[in-house]
Amino acid sequence: MSVDSREAEPDVVTAELVSGLRAAGLSGVSAAPLDRALYSSDASLYRVVPRAVAVPRHVDELVAAVEVCRRLGLPLTLRGAGTSIAGNAVGPGLVVDTSRHLNRVLEVDPSAHTARVEPGCVLATLQAAAAPYGLRFGPDPSTHNRATLGGMIGNNACGSRALGYGRTADNVLSLQVVSGAGELFTAADPAVAPVALRERIEALVGGELATIRTEFGRFGRQVSGYSMEHLLPERSPSLARFLVGTEGSLAVVTQAHLRLVTAPVHTVLVALGYPDMAGAADAVPTVLGSRPVAVEGLDARIVDAVRAQRALRGSASVPALPEGSGWLLVELGGAEVAELTDRARRLIAVASALDARVVTDPRQAAELWRIREDGAGLSAQSPRGRPAHAGWEDSAVPPQRLGAYLRAFDALLAEHDLTGIPYGHFGDGCLHIRLDLPLDARDGRAALRGFLTDAARLVAEHGGSMSGEHGDGRARSELLPLMYSPQALRLFDEVKRIFDPDGVLNPGVVVRPAPLDADLRLAQPHARSALAREVHRCTGVGKCRADTTAAGGVMCPSYQATRQEKDSTRGRARVLQEMVNGSLVDRGWRSPEVHAALDLCLSCKGCASDCPIGVDMAAYKSEVLHQAYRGRLRPMDHYALGWLPLWARMTTASPTVARLANRLLSVPAVAGAVRRAGRIDPRRALPTFAPRTFRAWFAGHSPPQSGGGRGVLLWVDTFTNHFTPEVGVAAVRVLEAAGFSVQLTERDECCGLTWISTGQRSLARRLLTRSVEALEGVAAQEIPIVGLEPSCTAVFRDEAADLVGRTVRVRTLAELLADVEPSLLPPLDGVSAVAQPHCHQHAVMGFEADRALLTASGAQVRAIGGCCGLAGNFGVVKGHYDVSVAVAETALLPALRAQVDADPDGVILADGFSCRTQVDQLTGRRAVHLAELLADHLPG
Repeated sequence: MSVDSREAEPDVVTAELVSGLRAAGLSGVSAAPLDRALYSSDASLYRVVPRAVAVPRHVDELVAAVEVCRRLGLPLTLRGAGTSIAGNAVGPGLVVDTSRHLNRVLEVDPSAHTARVEPGCVLATLQAAAAPYGLRFGPDPSTHNRATLGGMIGNNACGSRALGYGRTADNVLSLQVVSGAGELFTAADPAVAPVALRERIEALVGGELATIRTEFGRFGRQVSGYSMEHLLPERSPSLARFLVGTEGSLAVVTQAHLRLVTAPVHTVLVALGYPDMAGAADAVPTVLGSRPVAVEGLDARIVDAVRAQRALRGSASVPALPEGSGWLLVELGGAEVAELTDRARRLIAVASALDARVVTDPRQAAELWRIREDGAGLSAQSPRGRPAHAGWEDSAVPPQRLGAYLRAFDALLAEHDLTGIPYGHFGDGCLHIRLDLPLDARDGRAALRGFLTDAARLVAEHGGSMSGEHGDGRARSELLPLMYSPQALRLFDEVKRIFDPDGVLNPGVVVRPAPLDADLRLAQPHARSALAREVHRCTGVGKCRADTTAAGGVMCPSYQATRQEKDSTRGRARVLQEMVNGSLVDRGWRSPEVHAALDLCLSCKGCASDCPIGVDMAAYKSEVLHQAYRGRLRPMDHYALGWLPLWARMTTASPTVARLANRLLSVPAVAGAVRRAGRIDPRRALPTFAPRTFRAWFAGHSPPQSGGGRGVLLWVDTFTNHFTPEVGVAAVRVLEAAGFSVQLTERDECCGLTWISTGQRSLARRLLTRSVEALEGVAAQEIPIVGLEPSCTAVFRDEAADLVGRTVRVRTLAELLADVEPSLLPPLDGVSAVAQPHCHQHAVMGFEADRALLTASGAQVRAIGGCCGLAGNFGVVKGHYDVSVAVAETALLPALRAQVDADPDGVILADGFSCRTQVDQLTGRRAVHLAELLADHLPG
């Protein structure tokens, strides 16, 4: 049965597909709107809603899924991390996610320098398994921490160091596959293929030798189309290498046997400066003579974007680059630093650069590489500040023609009035760029088609390939006739018929392509709300699926705990996009799919800083809750926890009331009733109210007799005032010792954080407006303002812009003390600390000021990435406890266990009230605020 014959009666066909898959043994099958929404897009411009989604647990289930789709004549699309930029990982039938369970490294053979992996294995997992043997998989795309090997095989992924180690195709020894015809076999060379398949391939190739020899394999990054050169008799024909880059349109990979390479003992980075990027590209053929591992190109546009972003966050500036406006970063690898340095000098002598810099320190080299890596994430916004889109992001030409191609490409951009941030693997002739195509305009589709057609003609004129590593997908398959002859296109069609006679596997890609301007994922013109525009900022690159905690990242803690797509920032954005579109998720703000996707969002704001696009899911969740419950009764935890500042203020009205409340909450029956009424998990301890608030203490506090110090206003948050006044007391002691005269606001104000996080935005706006007005008067007198609770401090610098329309610079304690004479601060020599930066601090203020202060004071501090898992009210609410603990297990708890082993007396530093509470409740250890640590080391 052909794929095209099953369009009628979609509900019946979908039910037949789901029942067939379950009968075949697949338990992880769903046709629910939520799951279909999650998998309707990848990292491309395209949206294709599948009939169903399958998450196989075993290879046998994967094979069975192919057979069921064959029998029913329904499309099947394989998906790894869903980071395809060309629309390779979306399809109208069954989408199969291999990343959840089929993700193991099956074997590393150090003597043979090989590995065996399942298709859903993430590249970083393989690299970690191979590293103890001094080995690595050669290709290294920028998405290495979430890209799967199956996806890399599908697209023939390359990355920066493919120049030295080869493309994925060059590092695949054999593949276990299921063809679209249902044949299960090992693909290595045609001799081991099924007889009928082998004979048909040999006959096809033998009849078209001239076409294959002249049109294919002309240069290393010719990835567009099928790589027919791997079937030529004179090239040691290999079906495995041929199937790499076919984008899942010919066969489904069930296991891969890969070649590993020896990692260089040492590397040296040479930075070369040129007048512009095209001038840098002109030097590439000469640079290649130095046998580099990588040659990356960038120019002032990417450097300016990184510099601006770092200035906005107050983080380290861009390291010095050689003179010029276009640069090559050249990595040399070898066994001896001296030999590499000599090679670097010889390279500089012939590179015709304006200026050069040789970097032997790995840390300094990493800082330069970060310009390229950070800039790649920022490329989703053009130099004009407009959204920049994929579609023409990895064209490639022979390196000798790269300079000429870049000049012509810049002229083409000017002709179409487009801009972007270019960079690329210049050693391979590959250019990366996202462009600010006016897709939201009335003629946006025509603009897309016009530019892509002209760009395809241009790259063909330069002997290049429309794709250099991402594949053609839905973005470029239609344009293949501009690059290949009719004979070559007929070859593609015949190959498709041999491997996939019914067209079941990934239809619309390469052969019989879908129109490049069909199925675009765009915000609907009728979308009125700001949220509707915001959620479409998510491009789907999937960094939220990567484990970045080791590098200090936070996003996305719930995904790290559950490994379910719905709990990633990207997954939530996809569901919100479908809500805005209103077709698949059709009940608006109250859609159950929306609330299921947002349920495990911790509102940590990690995505606001860690996502390359700055998606702020905490803000989106707040708006959804606000709209969904407007004028309606809310869940009881919104009142119990969202109104916590009000209850705290009432409870601590006097010491007697606070003591009585604490006694009552210690009675099991009362505590149980409170938990049930407030939807609080029974495993969570209820808070203890301070008998004497911080404000009460401060009212009776006598400042030092010296007085007259520089004024500072201490913002008193609910948590400090009513639960941990000792933190406020410590802060006053530290500030006064540093020469400050501390003052408070006249009234007990509130930033409204708990109302914001529970979506009670109208009340939060009123509270925050009053607080901002109070602080603006202080700021106008040039009196610095310091906050102690990071989440509350962040409100004034972030959420206030949205809710009130203006912000107030409330500093962290470390930011304020950065300007203080060091002699006025207590020494911390001998202090060893593990620090858990609060997620909101990570997202808005950063931890650099704290790190610098602690280091300058003599402390040894290790900052942990990830979230503590409590996250305000999240980990308290019934149904979230297990996920809360699982989040803590991703980074916090392992770090604390390691600290106990290494230094039982080490300090746990956590400025966030939630973070300290989580540490106390899960470990029984006490974490301290920075103010407490400093106060404990004041003289006397």
